[in-house]
Amino acid sequence: MAHDTNTRKSPESEAKCRAGMFLAQPFTFIGEAVINWINVLGAATVFLVMALLKTFRPKQLSKVVKQIYYIGARSTTIIMLVSFFTGMVLGLQSYHALVQFGAQGAVGSLVSLSLIMELGPVLTAIMITARAGSAITAEIGIQRISEQIDALHTMRVNPIQYLVSPKIIAAIISFPLLTAVFDLIGIFGGYVSGVVLLGLNGGVYLHSIQTYVVLSDVTNGFIKAIVFAVIVATVCCYQGYFVHMRKDSHGAQAVGLATTSAVVLSCVLILVSDYIVTALLI
Repeated sequence: MAHDTNTRKSPESEAKCRAGMFLAQPFTFIGEAVINWINVLGAATVFLVMALLKTFRPKQLSKVVKQIYYIGARSTTIIMLVSFFTGMVLGLQSYHALVQFGAQGAVGSLVSLSLIMELGPVLTAIMITARAGSAITAEIGIQRISEQIDALHTMRVNPIQYLVSPKIIAAIISFPLLTAVFDLIGIFGGYVSGVVLLGLNGGVYLHSIQTYVVLSDVTNGFIKAIVFAVIVATVCCYQGYFVHMRKDSHGAQAVGLATTSAVVLSCVLILVSDYIVTALLI
C-alpha cells in the first residue's frame, strides 16, 4: 500500500500530462499525415518501377498501341479546342498589354514561349487527366472490386504487366505528342487573334516566333510533358489498382472516390512538379 501511495501521481501531475497531450495533438496529426504520405509515395514508386520492369515483354506492343489510341488519339479533339482558345486569349491579352509600350511586335514570341514552356505541357496534362486518367482509374478499380485482377493471378498472368505497364508507356508517348499539338494550335490561335482580328502584321508575328523561340525551349516543354505523363499514369493506375484497400469506403463508392482522388492528386502534383522542373531547367 505504501508503494502504491508513493507511485500514484498527484492531481497537478495528471493535469500537466493532459495539457501536454492536448498541445501535442496537432503535431501528432501532422506527423501521422507526413508518415502516411511518405508510405504512399514509396509504394507508388515501387509500383512504377515494377510496371516499367514489366514493359519489355512479348506481346506488349499491341497493348501499348491500343492505349496510345485511347489516351492520345481520343484526346486530340479536346486538346485542339482548348489550345486554340488558349492561344486566342493569349494573343488578345498580349496585344493589349504590349501596345501600351509600342512593343506589339513581340506578341508572337510572348504567345509561343508561354505555350511552349508552360501552358502547353500543363494544360495538356490536366486535360488528359480529366478525360483519360479518370477513366483509367475507374476501369482498373472496377476490375479490382469485381475480382478480375484476382482471376488474372489465378491464371498466372501478372496484372501489373497486363494492365498497368501499357498505360504508363502509352502515356509517356502520348503526352509529348499532344503537347506539340497544343503548342501548334495555340500559336495558330494567337495568330488568328492578333493578326486576323486585331490587325497585327503577320510577318512580324511569325518573325518574332522564329527569332526568340530556340530548341532548348521546346526540349524543356517536352521534358515537362514526360514528367507529367509518369505522374498522371502512376497516380491513376495506383489509385485504381489498390482501391480495395481504401478505409473510407467499399465497392462502387470506393471506385468513385478513388477516381476523384486520382484526378485531384494528379492536378496538384502536375503544378508542384511544374515548379520543380522549371527551377531545375532554368
